[in-house]
Parts: sequence; structure tokens; C-alpha cells
Amino acid sequence: MYQSLAVALLQVPLPRDGLSVAADIAIVAVGVAVALLALVGTVLLIRINGAVKEMRTGVRQNLGPVSDRARSISANVEFITQALRTDVERLNASVKSLTDRLQLASERMEERVEEFNALMEVVQSEAEDIFLDTASTVRGVRAGARSIGSPRAEKRRDPEIDAEPEIDAEAEDQEGTSSDEAQAVAAEES
Repeated sequence: MYQSLAVALLQVPLPRDGLSVAADIAIVAVGVAVALLALVGTVLLIRINGAVKEMRTGVRQNLGPVSDRARSISANVEFITQALRTDVERLNASVKSLTDRLQLASERMEERVEEFNALMEVVQSEAEDIFLDTASTVRGVRAGARSIGSPRAEKRRDPEIDAEPEIDAEAEDQEGTSSDEAQAVAAEES
């Protein structure tokens, strides 16, 4: 039933008054105005796009040499950086090698100093032994010479009495006595 009513209303022309005609005209005018604005907007966008393209072209022409130079400078800086990096790596390798060599030389020097110290200890020990042997030999020779020269010396067997007093070379020079005189004095004392 409702369908038939809706169909009936659509087929019946409604009376038109002035207000509905004015509304229809206004709707058409707004539609035409929107279409004109769209057309004008499209034209403006096309002109703006052309201006932007011209600006891009001008910027490319003006900035082209600058950007080429910037690329060249960037390439040079990159090359210099790489060269510096290589030089620093070589320098680090050289310093490390030198440090290793110095460490090895230091270790060798320490070994040689230790060997030299050991040698000097042996030499000193041998020199002391030779000096003591020589001193006791000289003392024995003197004691033997005294025993041959004086018969009383054989009777004494006390080593402290037999020991010859040491004569200071400075005292000998100051007194002006010769070594023969000093021996004679020493023989008289014993």
C-alpha cells in the first residue's frame, strides 16, 4: 500500500510557487559558480606549476656549478681523509714496531747487564783469592827469610810474634827512612 502511494505522488505534478523556482535558480547559479571557480583554480594551478618549473630550471642552472663544485670538494675531502687514515695506520704500525724493538733491546740489555754483573763477581772473587794467596806467600817468604837470617826466630813459634808489622808508606815517606832501614828496625823488634 505504501508503494502505490509513493508511486502516485511521484506521478502527480506539484504546483510550483515562486520560492521553489528561485531555489532551483539559486542551485543552478551555485553550481555554475563552483564550476567557474574550479576552472579558474585549475588555470591558476597550471600557471603556478609552470612558474615552479621555471624556478627549478633557474635554480638548476644557478646551482649546477655550485653543486658540481660541492661534489668535487666532497670527493677531495674524502680522498684526503682516506690518505690521512692510511698515514695514521702506517704511523701506528711503525710506532708499534719500534716499541716492540725497544722492548726486545731492553730485555737483551738487562740480560747482558746481569751476565756482566755475574762476570764481575767472579773476577772480584778470583782477584781476592789471588791477592790473599800473594799476601800469604809474601808473608811466608818474609818469615822464611827471617828464620834463615836470625836463629832466634826459629825458637819462637807464636804467629802473632812472627807476624811482621805493617809499615805505612806515608809514615815511611814522612820519616825519611828507606825500606831497608824499615826492615832492619822490624828485625830488631822481633
